[in-house]
Amino acid sequence: MKKICFLLLFPVTLFAQKNYSSLLRQFMTGQHDYYRFNGNVLVAKGGKIIYQQDLGYADFNTKRPLNDSSVFEMASLSKQFTAMGIMICKERGLLSYDDNIKKFFPGLPYDNINVRNLLTHTSGLPAYEDQFEKHWDHQKIAYNKDVIEMLQQRKDTLFFKPGSKWKYSNTGYSLLASIIEKVSDMSYNDFMAKNIFQPLGMTHTFIYNTRRSTGKFPANYALGYTYSDSLKRYILPDSVTRYNMVYYLDGIVGDGCVNSTTGDLFIWDRALYKNKLVSASSLTEMLSPLVQRSPGDSTGFYGFGVMVEPVSPRGKVISHTGSWPGYNTLLVRRTDIDETIIALSNNETMNGNLRAGLESILADEDLLMPYEHKEVKIDPALLDHYVGKYSAFLTLVFIKKDGKLYRHRDGTPDIELKPESNTKFFYGDGTDRQIEFEVDSTGKVIKTWFINTGQKGELKRVG
Repeated sequence: MKKICFLLLFPVTLFAQKNYSSLLRQFMTGQHDYYRFNGNVLVAKGGKIIYQQDLGYADFNTKRPLNDSSVFEMASLSKQFTAMGIMICKERGLLSYDDNIKKFFPGLPYDNINVRNLLTHTSGLPAYEDQFEKHWDHQKIAYNKDVIEMLQQRKDTLFFKPGSKWKYSNTGYSLLASIIEKVSDMSYNDFMAKNIFQPLGMTHTFIYNTRRSTGKFPANYALGYTYSDSLKRYILPDSVTRYNMVYYLDGIVGDGCVNSTTGDLFIWDRALYKNKLVSASSLTEMLSPLVQRSPGDSTGFYGFGVMVEPVSPRGKVISHTGSWPGYNTLLVRRTDIDETIIALSNNETMNGNLRAGLESILADEDLLMPYEHKEVKIDPALLDHYVGKYSAFLTLVFIKKDGKLYRHRDGTPDIELKPESNTKFFYGDGTDRQIEFEVDSTGKVIKTWFINTGQKGELKRVG
């Protein structure tokens, strides 16, 4: 009787949420402990936070820990904020989506590109990143005005006729930021603060792109790190030659440079369910599947500053990722079931496999939790049973070298598969991937499993 009364007093959904929280925490703690994930994660269902965790360091050198108010560079998650800025300007009559961009930048050598093309990545504009890599003094910091001048001077050919195709364009969003400045007579920084961040109460969110020019850091800032194979430790990308774009592109805003926290992004998520900043019709357009990203993919679309998947097993998905040396970011919104995933990494360890793992937990799918893999010694003769070609959604070849098993793929280095038992092996590159064989009494392989970040799928032997 006591158990029955207890269940009646507390709805089953509460137990489900507690279970999700525990599973999410177990999964992400394991990713931190065993696979180097460093960052902050927040998951919400029905408008309520069910899981929030800070894992690792905000500064690897001083060991300053992350906390729930640590500020991260958003990289391309910034684009949805720039899109909102344009939408606000449009509703105030300061511009039209159909305006030709030469209205704002008469010197540009391109015709028939409008504001809507910039918003939806259908302009065909040259990539400013490529132009500045080849034609800019890398000892100087570039700003948005320099992007415009580079486009005017170079006159590089468009990738395609405006409106005819989709191609992701940082150039387009840097121009949108400059359009906001022209029509509002405010700096992009001030406009975004006054019209988006402050009205929503996003008190830890701001435009920040002066680290290299001023050397100053905001309070509670999560510095972005990249891993050095030679030094065997995390370092700031500033000293790495191949990442010198973090210096010379440091002044460009609109396509990046929004800095925020998991908590503030959750405030933003809730605002996109309501017409707090713009009308309901404007929000609907922003989050609609306006442009198909690839002719061969009928599920992937783009709205204004967001990726849109109109139909999935769990409803409509609005998402975007961001990537910049030292940072990976993710915001996923399943609007039909009101579910949100926010993950920010300051050591480049947030990826699609981690997203899939989080989504599997929320979808009540089976997921193998991360654990520490320890190498054991086995008879090298056993490996002969496992050598061969296997296929599912990808093709893997297992080879034997010097008494060890390796994963071989043409064009990439071989990766050692280290045994943790006679039939299970883990990838020696530090990633959360394993291969498991099922064998009969003679040692013959009868089934093969590929386990990737906890998700287990069968591989068929094809050779």
